[in-house]
Amino acid sequence: MNATTPPSLTCFTLNTSNHVAHLVLNRPEAMNTMHPLFWRELDAALTHIHKTGEARVLVISSTGKHFSAGMALETFGSGIAMDDQSPEGRAAIFDLLTDMQATFTKLETLRIPVIAAIQGGCIGGAVDMVTACCLRYATADAFFCIQEINIGMVADVGTLQRLPKLLPLAVVKELAYTGRRLPAARALGYGLVNEVFDSAEAMLAAAMQCAAEIAAKPPVAVWGSKQAIHYARDHSVDDALRQMGWLQGAIWSNAHVRESVTAMKEKRAGQFPGLTPLKNFSEFGQ
Repeated sequence: MNATTPPSLTCFTLNTSNHVAHLVLNRPEAMNTMHPLFWRELDAALTHIHKTGEARVLVISSTGKHFSAGMALETFGSGIAMDDQSPEGRAAIFDLLTDMQATFTKLETLRIPVIAAIQGGCIGGAVDMVTACCLRYATADAFFCIQEINIGMVADVGTLQRLPKLLPLAVVKELAYTGRRLPAARALGYGLVNEVFDSAEAMLAAAMQCAAEIAAKPPVAVWGSKQAIHYARDHSVDDALRQMGWLQGAIWSNAHVRESVTAMKEKRAGQFPGLTPLKNFSEFGQ
């Protein structure tokens, strides 16, 4: 598969229109559970979106009653071999988890914003997934559950690292220690979700509307905003201000500012260049 060829997907559908990519979990009969194929396809889809530069924002939604019930339990029995019988085997668990974590981290490091549209249950690994997104919209019946504690393990693919940046620490501890459900209304109150809707249709429409607004902005300025926000989250104010100076100096465009102002005055959409398609170093010369 080259950068311009969409990956072949069975756990998802992917389409891009008007610079908005829409990735849909499409196994409602299995409650959109996660297994090795899910991980491979998600990784391939995100890599494709990242490299092509066609999309300026990504919306992730789902099908059926639940957004995702998290990791498929049968995966622990056969798909993922966790050897706890030797220090060498336990050391290999680290590398396995690092590989799994990297896929969800791609959501966070994607060159474009990511909006999650969540209906019903967002359970276990699905919480890992949506906490790596930029925005979260939810239906009134949505809930979040750190399911891992209920099956005798620690959440290990990003929830416990990202959720404390999004929720009060005592709330994270309550959810992580008890496995209780966090309903959408409470999640909205804490700021985990941006907005709650009465139906999945209204929620998805709002997510797509927000995506369209983002896609109308200069892509490199949106890219820079995402870089700055994520850096500021994990660094001191002084360090983040210094990084902001370097970042702005690198991407500043008088032409983009002029076009934005002119478009506002003329009450029209601005016209901006897209992000440059990417190649891996190994692909040069082909």
